[in-house]
Amino acid sequence: MRNTPVNYQVAKRVIESYGLNDFGKATIREVVAISGQLEKESGTEFIHMEMGVPGLKPARVGVDAEIKALQNGIAAIYPNINGLQDLKNEASRFIKAFINTGISPEHCVPVTGSMQGTYASFLTCGQCDAKKDVILFIDPGFPVQKQQITVMGYKYVSFDVYEYRGEKLRGVLEEYLSEGNIAAMVYSNPNNPAWFCLTESELKTIGEVATKYDTIVIEDLAYFAMDFRKNLGTPFQPPYQPSVSHYTDYYILQISGSKAFSYAGQRIAVTAISDKLYDRVYSGLTNRYGGGTFGTVYIHRVLYALSSGTSHSAQYALAAMFKAASDGSFNFVDEIKEYGKRAARLKEIFVKHGFHIVYDHDLDVPIADGFYFTISYPGMTGGELMEELIYYGISAISLSTTGSQQQGLRACTSFIKPNQYDLLDERLALFKKNNPQGENGQSGVKSSTAR
Repeated sequence: MRNTPVNYQVAKRVIESYGLNDFGKATIREVVAISGQLEKESGTEFIHMEMGVPGLKPARVGVDAEIKALQNGIAAIYPNINGLQDLKNEASRFIKAFINTGISPEHCVPVTGSMQGTYASFLTCGQCDAKKDVILFIDPGFPVQKQQITVMGYKYVSFDVYEYRGEKLRGVLEEYLSEGNIAAMVYSNPNNPAWFCLTESELKTIGEVATKYDTIVIEDLAYFAMDFRKNLGTPFQPPYQPSVSHYTDYYILQISGSKAFSYAGQRIAVTAISDKLYDRVYSGLTNRYGGGTFGTVYIHRVLYALSSGTSHSAQYALAAMFKAASDGSFNFVDEIKEYGKRAARLKEIFVKHGFHIVYDHDLDVPIADGFYFTISYPGMTGGELMEELIYYGISAISLSTTGSQQQGLRACTSFIKPNQYDLLDERLALFKKNNPQGENGQSGVKSSTAR
């Protein structure tokens, strides 16, 4: 039995207690629970890279605004389902300042995090046209969004964009959308988990094909302006956050406070519905609800049924953060560049010990350093690598759970502590010793857990 930082018998017992037929398909929450239990039982410090939780302090301007709102008694008042007017105004201004897209304030709607925003978007899009009952995922993507589709009983299809970057993207989109059953398509940009960024030409392709087949585009901007290769933090000046909104009229933007403003705990985001989509009447919605436009159904039927409003005080916080960012008094991008610095150091350590970066380029440009990165190890599947690293006190999630067809893991930089770079270096040195690579680049053993 090889020596590993986490006792093999303890780890094996804990993993088996979760009854997972395939450890590589464990959800993010299951990996968090397993690593947390092992850390407690074994007394071994874990390097947690499994969950995308912000690791920086929340934006002060938001905290101050929320405290003031609470002190003024706002907690006693139900929020308007349409949203706080100040937030709607500032959301519209923020979108203009950093995306250079015009969306009416009335069409910017607060939601309890982008999770609720996408759920409501999927639900509404799937009811517009009886012939269109499928959601298309441009993968890899956030695993829970597919869980949302399953919960609501919808259907989805997906493809891994790894092999379809650039000009190849048009062909695969045509293949899916020409079937005539795609209600909406969704992707994140920057991408969770791979951190690639779709280019302007690729977004133009998405917009053109979506317009051709009358398909709604849901753009998840959870990691807004976090492509740190560009200076995206100056309001009303290029370069702007790339967006499909420049290339089609029927789109929904999900803009979250969680990562860009480190405000995840208050579950606050804005769903911004394009002006033409908001005002459009769909036969499917009319038949189901007796009338209304896409936007009014989204707010007064779907959102109202889900939550009857979004946290009142958190709306004041997001309004203040949007305003400060658009005013130029709060450079939120500078605040979160720490993630890029962490990623650069972590990737260097992994590569040093024989790992590879799976999604490593945006076409011919090296990928950005940011909130996530992807790793693989020769001779191991993603599931095998995920389990093997657990024995070294390192936790991440398999790319297979994200819709990726590549073998490897998603690693998040947010929980890394200053002392853990050296710790990671030591553990990966031991990992490499226990899992030597042959001359052909393949691991000398399938997995050191096969004892």
